[in-house]
Amino acid sequence: MKKLLIPGLIITVLMSAFTLKQHKKETVTFTKEKLRDKIKGGWAGQTIGVSFGSYTEFRHNGTFIQDYQVIPWGEGYVKKLMLEWPDLYDDIYMDLTFVEVLDRAGFDAPVDSFANAFANASYNLWHANQAARYNILNGIKAPKSGHWLNNPHADDIDYQIEADFAGLMHPGMPNSASTLSDKVGHIMNYGDGWYGGVYVGAMYSLAFLSDDVNYVVNEALKTIPKESDFYKCIADVIKWHKKYPNDWKQTWYEVQKKWSEEVGCPEGIFSPFDIDAKVNSAYVVMGLLYGKGDYTRTLEIATRSGQDSDCNPSTVGGILGTILGYSKIPDYWKKGLNGSEDLNFKYTNMSLNKVYETSYQHALKAIAANNGKVGDAEVIIKVQKPEVVRLEKGFEGIYPVAKEPLNRNIDDVYEFDFEGTGFVLRGNAGKNDQNLDDYELKAKVYVDGQIVETAHLPTAYRTRRHEICWRYQLASGNHHIKIEVLNPKKGYYLRAWDYITYGDKAIDGIMAHK
Repeated sequence: MKKLLIPGLIITVLMSAFTLKQHKKETVTFTKEKLRDKIKGGWAGQTIGVSFGSYTEFRHNGTFIQDYQVIPWGEGYVKKLMLEWPDLYDDIYMDLTFVEVLDRAGFDAPVDSFANAFANASYNLWHANQAARYNILNGIKAPKSGHWLNNPHADDIDYQIEADFAGLMHPGMPNSASTLSDKVGHIMNYGDGWYGGVYVGAMYSLAFLSDDVNYVVNEALKTIPKESDFYKCIADVIKWHKKYPNDWKQTWYEVQKKWSEEVGCPEGIFSPFDIDAKVNSAYVVMGLLYGKGDYTRTLEIATRSGQDSDCNPSTVGGILGTILGYSKIPDYWKKGLNGSEDLNFKYTNMSLNKVYETSYQHALKAIAANNGKVGDAEVIIKVQKPEVVRLEKGFEGIYPVAKEPLNRNIDDVYEFDFEGTGFVLRGNAGKNDQNLDDYELKAKVYVDGQIVETAHLPTAYRTRRHEICWRYQLASGNHHIKIEVLNPKKGYYLRAWDYITYGDKAIDGIMAHK
């Protein structure tokens, strides 16, 4: 013990004790100026992050971006992207959809207000969001719209990239952020996909309380059930960071080795593509832990980890931006915002400057509503100790077995047989001439001779169905699937790309030939 009593280490121990004491406070006091600065830093930070990772998104799947590849950045870069590539900012305008609902309908807005706002918005969507939009527009309301039996993308990253607003409006109140995430996040996600948003919301909330990224990462994880794969994956990253404190790439390899096998998203099965929430959250945590509070290093690691490499730096940029506050984000990164903060994001009536203020006003209301106090110059926040949300698990007992390529049109009837417990038939409705009006094909889906649904398959991209049809939890055995197009029309087609089959046991491909 005497060896510990060296001056530098005494200071470290005292600082740790002080930090711990600060974290255990029942209330914290902020000047309104500081609160506003942190909220502004959160929104600016995520906008910087998604812009930085823009051109790398899903171009590095199953690999990281090598050190010798320079990722561009410069003055006015955000404005350039907002004008030339506005759809890049789904990380932001999706959040703003929910912010606008809160602003219009109040904190007690029902889930249908959030669901209908994003389902009827004019922007395009992908993965869990698009599957949920289709469900809502076709009568499957939230939370069933996000449930894995109705949404093959339920474990995808979607709510994880949209949960920023929940944490930013609940400074120091992670449980209130989780309550809002329960309502909004289940519109499009379930299980690990939902936990991604809960975790991100909690990290944002706790970023107001501490400048220690280790505290934020670890404390926020207390909101996630330990039995979930999401928890286990992030706990592994924290463990590997301790084991390899100076080598983020070694931790990347460990994540790849243990957690990269896709089960949910059909596009990622038997493919290096991985939009799973827990894997991309792992890259977020790697960026925060290995970045050690340095803004540049944090963005670089989250981006260079690959996969959804615009969303992940957006998340770390926002969380670290909240920790630092707008005023302390390095000027090198803020110069990218020049000329952009008064521009409305496409599909919204909100600019960054407007959302800074709107989100600040929401935070003041949330503080007052959760036993805090809002004064003329200061706010007193009643700090919440993180509580675990309920356990739920999607795709339990579902194991991919095979992917059968088709690449054919279904003109009238298509049938196939498989052995297993479930299937997903991937494909799309389309038109031969883009000048044709959109049309909705309808197809009856039979499983073992029984009609299970009549699928509505629009050619319009905004309202498309992400997969032609699917069924899980079938009895183990042989099954016959039949797709019958009810209203074929010249100039329009139903294209089948492939079908994936599932069983009730994991396959060991290496041992399959022995």
